[in-house]
Amino acid sequence: MTTTETAPDQTLATLLRIADALERIAPPRRKAADLKAANAFVWQASGSELVPVPKVNRVALSLLRGVDRVRDTLAENTERFAKGLPANNVLLWGARGMGKSSLVKAVHADTNLRLAQDALPLKLIEIHREDIESLPALMGLLRNDPHRAIVFCDDLSFDSDDTSYKSLKAVLDGGVEGRPDNVVFYATSNRRHLLPRDMMDNERSTSINPGEAIEEKVSLSDRFGLWLGFHKCSQDEYLEMINGYAGHFGLDVAAEELRRDALEWSTTRGSRSGRTAWQYIQDLAGRLGKKLED
Repeated sequence: MTTTETAPDQTLATLLRIADALERIAPPRRKAADLKAANAFVWQASGSELVPVPKVNRVALSLLRGVDRVRDTLAENTERFAKGLPANNVLLWGARGMGKSSLVKAVHADTNLRLAQDALPLKLIEIHREDIESLPALMGLLRNDPHRAIVFCDDLSFDSDDTSYKSLKAVLDGGVEGRPDNVVFYATSNRRHLLPRDMMDNERSTSINPGEAIEEKVSLSDRFGLWLGFHKCSQDEYLEMINGYAGHFGLDVAAEELRRDALEWSTTRGSRSGRTAWQYIQDLAGRLGKKLED
């Protein structure tokens, strides 16, 4: 201690240094969500912030063919939610490439177009599969915001040693606070029950009470009030998608030639789906030297 520094002064200086050190090692303060910045966001769990997406990668709702029933069901649920009415969490499951995630993004945009001019726009917030454990933090951030939001997770599924599904269960239907009234959760998955079949079979074979052993895992899907199934499309539905895209983007090809080439394209890939149709249209537009612009 110097002769000019008293004991109380030294104590205060020490406390200030400790406080400064703690401030440096503390995690950054959570930024308040500014949902006015855009209509779509990506949740960054590492920084606990919402990153605006100025232009969403989406297709027009009218271009999604072969999914009329699920399209109408999802659109009705979304519109009710946007108007402040009760709505369900939604699981879109089934065949790959049939437009599950495209439908979510298209319905979000279409719903906003049909809202009253004085209504707050509906927000779409994407959360990555690996960030599901941070879902409670995201819900807390949105709980008191005046906007209504769809929290969307694409390609949601869980591995056999993954326990993060418990965070999702608690947010969707459980917990003390429960899901905020201004939030619904939409997810896409190739699995109806979100968990691999061998995981459930293993639980069933090794448990004293097989039914109870898988009850907790299977019940995750029960948290979704709507299950919308997507199935492989027929040849006619595939060709309808092709014709819809070609007409929308003004791709001038003779009908028979378009049909023949589109079927050959699907044969070489061993599948018919909305994704396969879109990939063919991209190839066709490139060969014709035409950009795909709305």
